[in-house]
Amino acid sequence: MSSPCDPQHAPVGDVGAALMMIDSRLKSVYDGNTETDPEQQALMDQFTASLGPGGADAVLDGACTLIFMFMKWLRLAYEDHDKDVIEYVVPNLVATMRMMPKSVRPEVIPTMAGLVVAAGTGLSPNLWRKQYGYWTEDEMTPLEATAFLLAEHINRLTDDRDFATRMIAEALSGADEA
Repeated sequence: MSSPCDPQHAPVGDVGAALMMIDSRLKSVYDGNTETDPEQQALMDQFTASLGPGGADAVLDGACTLIFMFMKWLRLAYEDHDKDVIEYVVPNLVATMRMMPKSVRPEVIPTMAGLVVAAGTGLSPNLWRKQYGYWTEDEMTPLEATAFLLAEHINRLTDDRDFATRMIAEALSGADEA
């Protein structure tokens, strides 16, 4: 029986814009810039404002698609070692988010953990979340942090700072060619 949260029912969104945002954050952190650069933040704010409501929703859907794709890769990688992706990813994600109280309010951490569990079990994180109502403003930064942390987890596992971004870019290129 098909679930209403099956990824085939989910909008893909603007994966390219979401990936650009995550890649930008990864590069900043890898360069040692853990504080938000005011100039970079202004550019991101300007970019986000230029999208309008439909464009912002598309980037939100794109971020959820990234989370789904990252968790699919992680699930396959952990299964190759007879390990459960939920057991190895979710506690690490929650612990890291708990150390980010300025960016991630404690009350949204269970939602982000739920998104990751949904994606790790093959469900659309966006459709899973929407069954509880529309996204809140308080969930936007934690959603970005979730995608960032999953990408960084993949990069650490592969010992390649660009692996997660490259994997998605190659998947997008393949989709364009098909």
